[in-house]
Amino acid sequence: MGAYLRPSRLNEALAALARPHLVLAGGTDIYPGWVGRPIDGDVLDIGAIVGLGGIDRVAGGWRIGAAVTWSQLLAAVLPAGFDALKQAAREVGGRQIQNAATLVGNVCNASPAADSLPCLLTLDAEIELSDRAGTRRLPVAEFVRGNRRTALQPGELATALLVPDAAAQSRSRFLKLGARRYLVISIASVAVALDVVEGRVAAARVAVGACSEVPCRLPALEAALRGAPADARLVERASAAHLAALRPIDDVRASGDYRRDAALTLVKRALAEVAA
Repeated sequence: MGAYLRPSRLNEALAALARPHLVLAGGTDIYPGWVGRPIDGDVLDIGAIVGLGGIDRVAGGWRIGAAVTWSQLLAAVLPAGFDALKQAAREVGGRQIQNAATLVGNVCNASPAADSLPCLLTLDAEIELSDRAGTRRLPVAEFVRGNRRTALQPGELATALLVPDAAAQSRSRFLKLGARRYLVISIASVAVALDVVEGRVAAARVAVGACSEVPCRLPALEAALRGAPADARLVERASAAHLAALRPIDDVRASGDYRRDAALTLVKRALAEVAA
């Protein structure tokens, strides 16, 4: 391994990124990828940087620092819109993984099956990217560009997730299907968020993971849900046609056809639970 850096200040980390580094937060994705072979480059450990921890109320919403773990998210007192993200947190590996793995790391890993991504899409979340020149913000939907591909530029560090206030007040639910109940990669996953006003759906956000190269929203279904009564009949508005844009693959966990069918079932179950 090359140099190992663990700075306490963000400007020190950004200065180090003038040359390539392997960025380490919780390490739960990095360590499995390097089993049995040495890391052949410099490592930048961001776990000690002041300001990257904590979930804070900010103007217009909430800020989740890049060092915040799934366990810290679960322990935080947050509005109902975060319920889906907390439900995902309970299913991200075992307790040891939840204590180490970070939400921002899960986003930057950019796995099609990342459990955070459908939830963050329904929260209209943005990611904060910092370099020596300043910061920029991108919607999570634009940041994740493909399997293990993001919009992160050389010299940039993902420093936070930003969730708008309006989305945080929604009712929300996350469901996933795997080969077993826990400690498993998703075959399909779904997040649903509804804004309900006077018993009707004022706005809907529905996202599906593990069924395309990038987890994605279902705008046709969202449009079909708007204005509907938020009751048990809401599930009748979801159909296979609304999932036509998904591109599920065949792999060792499931066929593409099975994934598509499972996604529709999960969408209906999530809608029923949120409406209830």
